[in-house]
Amino acid sequence: MNDLLSFFIENIKRHRYIFLVLFDVISTIVSLVLSIMILKGNHLASILMFFSVYWWIAPLLIAFRIGTFRNFGLYHWAWQYMSVHEVVSLIKAIITSSLLTLLSIIAFGNKDFPFSVIIIEALFCFSFIGGIRLSIRLWKESQPNIDSSREEKRALIVGAGDAGEMILREMLKIPQMKYKPVGFIDDDPTKNNILIHHLPVLGKCDDIPIIVEKYEIDEIILAIPTASSKQIRRIVSLCEESRAKFRIVPGIFELIDGTVHVNQIRNVEIEDLLGREPINLDMKSISSYISDANILITGAGGSIGAELCRQVAMYNPSKLVLLGKGENSIYDIQLELKEKFPFLTFSTYIADVRDFDRINNIFKETKPDVVFHAAANKHVFLMENNPEEAVLNNIIGTKNVVDIAENNNVKKFVMISTDKAVHPSSIMGATKRAAEMIVQLKTMSGSSTKFVSVRFGNVLGSRGSVVPLFKKQIASGGPVTITHPEATRYFMTIPEAVQLVIQAGAMGNGGEIFVLDMGQPVKIIDLAKDLIRLSGFEVGVDIEIKYVGLKPGEKLFEEILTSEEGMKTTKHEKIFITPPSKINIDALMANIGILEKMAHDGQRDEIKKKLREIAD
Repeated sequence: MNDLLSFFIENIKRHRYIFLVLFDVISTIVSLVLSIMILKGNHLASILMFFSVYWWIAPLLIAFRIGTFRNFGLYHWAWQYMSVHEVVSLIKAIITSSLLTLLSIIAFGNKDFPFSVIIIEALFCFSFIGGIRLSIRLWKESQPNIDSSREEKRALIVGAGDAGEMILREMLKIPQMKYKPVGFIDDDPTKNNILIHHLPVLGKCDDIPIIVEKYEIDEIILAIPTASSKQIRRIVSLCEESRAKFRIVPGIFELIDGTVHVNQIRNVEIEDLLGREPINLDMKSISSYISDANILITGAGGSIGAELCRQVAMYNPSKLVLLGKGENSIYDIQLELKEKFPFLTFSTYIADVRDFDRINNIFKETKPDVVFHAAANKHVFLMENNPEEAVLNNIIGTKNVVDIAENNNVKKFVMISTDKAVHPSSIMGATKRAAEMIVQLKTMSGSSTKFVSVRFGNVLGSRGSVVPLFKKQIASGGPVTITHPEATRYFMTIPEAVQLVIQAGAMGNGGEIFVLDMGQPVKIIDLAKDLIRLSGFEVGVDIEIKYVGLKPGEKLFEEILTSEEGMKTTKHEKIFITPPSKINIDALMANIGILEKMAHDGQRDEIKKKLREIAD
């Protein structure tokens, strides 16, 4: 019997659409006949009498039903995974088709028609159609795993909320994932001992080591996307104590549609331990300047630029323009956008911001409303040895984009800056400070474009940051090199930084330098130790730490931006505004011209002197 059912199901899969439509037609006819029998009696004569008068009712109802089912997408779903969402859509489709039938009967002037027939028919129809689809799911779930020889990982899910339930559901329906879920862990006392898809909540986070040993857990899945770094650090510590392998679902910053899938589970990263609470955004103000607007992003292939592309895409811009110098990085973000945002309209341009004519032509062609300027050289040590490039890219390139944006009537211009522009000790910091001054000048000159800068510190995982360097050193067996045992830096995750940049852009009225709250400073030595442990090694045993001293241009401690004298608060608790600085317009423009000539002539020492003069 089971083999016969399997054969039947396989044939349905081959001709799925035809079978579903045929079944729905039969269900509608049977439901209509049953409803007539209830109202008119179960005599054949009564049924035939009804259809002799209202012969057209069955074709009409079938036409509306099949058309509505197609419109609601009921023929495209995999009904073996039927959930509440599918049931609700089925109810809506049946109600809609029944209402359309009733309205047509009224429009045809058939006042004597027994309308209750359609109501009763709808109930029968839902029972038949919903019942068979539910039966398919129940049969699917009842099938034993054919590949019983494969090894399954006994999994413990931390977090008995929506994310944990989504992960469990996918584990149960996708045997290829080779997970055998055992139960949940959750600190919420109201969830203790409850069952989720027949699996119990076994205890609290503090019980992880005991539960891992008792139930022979192979892998722990952290399924709390909204957890703070403090919570994750605590859970990770308990997982490390249990000796079980542990992984994590994406954080709230990484989720595009709010849903979690098994294939998104990844290893715990340093960003998870150092990231902070989810940011409260004013979605209305952000949508007001991004939705239905043409957005252009320079440096779109870089760490910040690419994340700007991802997050801007979520606000449904009319068009997104990706501009970058590196063809490989632009190609990568283009492929990602095509996959994640299939309905997004975007275009890509390979261009250098130092090429005024090329950039000007791109602006004329794309007509951007908003520009995010993320193109820049940012490697502190490299720019110390290449000040010409820092000047031409960070200063002259910014001036080009700023002038072109104004000439092309861009509404808002947001430049990405850095905390290293505060009392700069490096070439990179000094060039970014000069770029900030160029952006401020436009507001001082009365431009109709709203020019603002957003300044923040180190972002975890960006190109040139210590995290990728440490990972490479760990992968090669060490040592991990650190400048100084007391060196500290301010960090935030790339998604967090970009969210605040977009929010600051909404707040800007022109001329502001926004400063992002970077939280508490992090000791580089602690960062290195965390990375070594997350990589499965022991500090000092498997991987050594070596101190190499500060490089030219580097500081031991980054300055605390939010305590800078005169800093003003904004309506957002994590965004501040620096007081406007006094700028001698004529002197600055003259110095920029001198710097450009020095850069082309290769006068490195003179460039450094002139940058110190401008920055001071």
